[in-house]
Amino acid sequence: MISGGKQYHIDCGTGDLADYLLVPGDPDRVTKIVRFWDFAKEVSRHREFRSFTGKYKGVPISALSSGIGPACMAIVVNEASRVGVHTFIRVGSTGAIQKGINCGDVIIAYAAVRLDSTSNCYIMPEYPAAANYEVLLALIEAAESLGINNYHVGITATTSDFYVGQSRSPAKEYAAWREDLLPTLQRTGVLNFEMETATLYTLTSLYGLRAGSICAVFANRCTNEFRPEAGEENAIKIANEAIRKLNEWDKKKREKGKLWLFPSLLTE
Repeated sequence: MISGGKQYHIDCGTGDLADYLLVPGDPDRVTKIVRFWDFAKEVSRHREFRSFTGKYKGVPISALSSGIGPACMAIVVNEASRVGVHTFIRVGSTGAIQKGINCGDVIIAYAAVRLDSTSNCYIMPEYPAAANYEVLLALIEAAESLGINNYHVGITATTSDFYVGQSRSPAKEYAAWREDLLPTLQRTGVLNFEMETATLYTLTSLYGLRAGSICAVFANRCTNEFRPEAGEENAIKIANEAIRKLNEWDKKKREKGKLWLFPSLLTE
């Protein structure tokens, strides 16, 4: 911590962030997220970490950008959890690697291939990177309730590098060992490449917290399409609404004295 009880990188202290936190990579996406809130105030802006706190449909909510890459996401999880955040939703962008996923679609990840390297600092590579099932269900329910039907649910691959790490050509050609990575992931049904989800899922699982991830598809490696910002607004709308639903479900669990969400609880 720095003076005033603030966490060093995110520049937030206890009470600055709500229990529920949206985590885009891009600092400019934070302002796009808060446009849908009842109100919002900027809390901090330090390096790539920009945060706002406010309310969405009456629910306390915050947004904090992580910047690019798994190491930055690890900073967000460590520091935001220290000031009280218990639920994280990544709101990112991604490149699809399967046919039939279009630019403008969104991908909700229930698990991630741990090619991020950062999570290996915390636990052995055999430990799974999986979404919290309540957050996963809230994202799917939010998409359905909003009538956003072009969503996909599956496994993402989180890498520590955008270029050779995702089987792209480097600035200078050389014999790269990852030439078979893309076809291997395609054959095994992985939907997309991105750079933060596995770290988020691994750390939140280790810390007993909840996390989910939704990414807008900006590119498709099979069709060579690239449309920056395509689907971004839908991903934002779904993430905001998922927080509202989680808050509603959390209240229901407390009222019924239950630790876990289950379908019949929501109909009582």
